[in-house]
Amino acid sequence: MKRQKRQVKPKKKRLPSSPKQRKITFWSYLCSAPSLILIGLVVVFPILYTGYISLTNMNVYHWFDFDIIGLDNYKRALFLVDSGFLSALLTTILWTIVNMAIQLVAAFVLASLLNIQSLKLRKVYKTLLMFPWAMPGYVSILLWKTGIFNSQFGLLNQWMERLGLQTVRWLSNDVSAFICCTVVNLWLALPFMIMIMDGALQSIDKSYYESAILDGAGWFRRTVSITLPTIRPIIGPAVIITVFTTFKQFDVVYLLTQQAGAKTGSHFHTLITYTYENAFITNNYGYSSAISILIFVLLLLFSWKFRLEEKS
Repeated sequence: MKRQKRQVKPKKKRLPSSPKQRKITFWSYLCSAPSLILIGLVVVFPILYTGYISLTNMNVYHWFDFDIIGLDNYKRALFLVDSGFLSALLTTILWTIVNMAIQLVAAFVLASLLNIQSLKLRKVYKTLLMFPWAMPGYVSILLWKTGIFNSQFGLLNQWMERLGLQTVRWLSNDVSAFICCTVVNLWLALPFMIMIMDGALQSIDKSYYESAILDGAGWFRRTVSITLPTIRPIIGPAVIITVFTTFKQFDVVYLLTQQAGAKTGSHFHTLITYTYENAFITNNYGYSSAISILIFVLLLLFSWKFRLEEKS
């Protein structure tokens, strides 16, 4: 069979702009100039300056007399095993995957239960579930740290003492600190995902389920064939936002385990807390700037990959 030749559409010739159009374009750029300058100063300049500092040996000993050292900071982060960057990166990836998986499953289950028509006081339950999200994160995290996980008078250890069990220092080692931080992060972030999931479930036309029930489809089949494909475009942007937020999580990990003057002994670090430690504890600004640029590039690659999958 002969291959059909692809029809190439002729390119439209660009007509020369009239003086009136050029005047409109000029005034558009002139009116936008203050906003563009502000964006450049607030967003673009810090990124460029951080990239410049990442190529230097700026630290507490070389504050003004720093030298350009090229890609040495990046080589140290990526190829020096004991630098701590790779372990922080793997921990951050694990942290993001675990939190997102639990959030999606828990939010879907809870939102499905809240959408049961025979459930009484549904609006009351939805309001109560929003409380953790409405509270200031700083207050919630410190309440969990002092009221729940404290090794002397925390609620968990009080329960263990009443059961005759030995008390535990929940935030003193990496594994238990990771679990505790995950619990607190879920407490803070789950209400948002529940709200998005609840709205997505309510947007599904009920006639789809009625037709499926008449065809003999069970709950699992209805969920796989109707619910999940329908809510995917709605919860997709929320998932991306949550992935970015979780990947860049700082307050939960820092306040629970790494806060200055209240360290718990855990060495559990995400990329952001690792960057903070190198910037403001060891005062190695060149190296911390390199890590910041690497985080920025990783998030850009993730956004680019997501956009490609979305278009396909």
